[in-house]
Amino acid sequence: MLKIQNLSLKLGKFELKNINLEVNEGEYFVILGETGAGKTILLECIAGLHKYSGKIFIDGTDIGDVPIEKRNIGLVYQDYALFPNLNVRENIKFGLKIRKFSEEVINEYVSEISKISKISHLLNRNVENMSGGEKQRISLSRVLVINPKILLLDEPLAALDPNTQNEIKTFLKKIHKERNLTTIHITHNFEEAISLADRLAVMHKGEILQTGKADEIFRNPKSEFVAKFTGAENLFEGISKVKDGIAVINVNEINIFSTNLNEGKVHLIIHPENILISKQCLLSSARNNFKGKICEISKIPNKEGIIKIVVDVGIPLAVFITKQSFEELNLNINGEIYVYFKANGVYVF
Repeated sequence: MLKIQNLSLKLGKFELKNINLEVNEGEYFVILGETGAGKTILLECIAGLHKYSGKIFIDGTDIGDVPIEKRNIGLVYQDYALFPNLNVRENIKFGLKIRKFSEEVINEYVSEISKISKISHLLNRNVENMSGGEKQRISLSRVLVINPKILLLDEPLAALDPNTQNEIKTFLKKIHKERNLTTIHITHNFEEAISLADRLAVMHKGEILQTGKADEIFRNPKSEFVAKFTGAENLFEGISKVKDGIAVINVNEINIFSTNLNEGKVHLIIHPENILISKQCLLSSARNNFKGKICEISKIPNKEGIIKIVVDVGIPLAVFITKQSFEELNLNINGEIYVYFKANGVYVF
């Protein structure tokens, strides 16, 4: 569907560097990255707003020389970009009028999209005094009414309150499903990305660092930046040596065993849900077992019923357990605890 090949661009001191990306037809694809990563500039290249080196293909056709108005791509900006001198109806009609549709067809399309977007009651009102959620629905309607082949969304939820974010998120999912609309959505919010994306890419300083399904990227990051940006717990640096078919990784004088046989300086992640804890020393097949003290107990935002325990075993290990297990174990700060995790549960890169 959409293929970006060796795309580079220099704007002042900023550069997009050799971007290679493929988005499938009907896919909801999210580009995740911090502010200033180059996400918006990349969308603008796809829309035709910048000259670049490299190629962008849609359905196998190089669109480098195709004018903006003939690309059939809809771009929705974070700040809505509505025309303040036009009412809601005229804002939505704008793209259709440029494309010289008849007034009868325009009115039919505007009526249809305003019903879908639930803004029919706003059509004759001025846009300036609308809420953020209303403005975003109007902005989306103005793009969707032209029936684009690709929808580009520039941080569409960033300026909205949490309740309105959920409403717009639900609307975006509905439109995507009903129209099978190829969508590229950029955000700096990982939770937002995983709630919407079929696949995602992580972008940093003008480069695509990793692409894949959200769970794959979260569990198997390929760089320290991706691991930190996606909120990986128990991320450490160490020196790995392989002996008798298993890696022994020295982290702050603590030896951790892994079935990943990388040697030398490495990063490793031990996912908190892969760690078992007990108040008694147990016989276990897990190669990694330590005795430590609980130094932190906290609830995890957006994960009801899960408690985070941090155990100091020479390095701080975060462990996720259910609230029921926490209460049954009667855990307290400074309490002694044993932790266990398998060598194949240590991800190394």
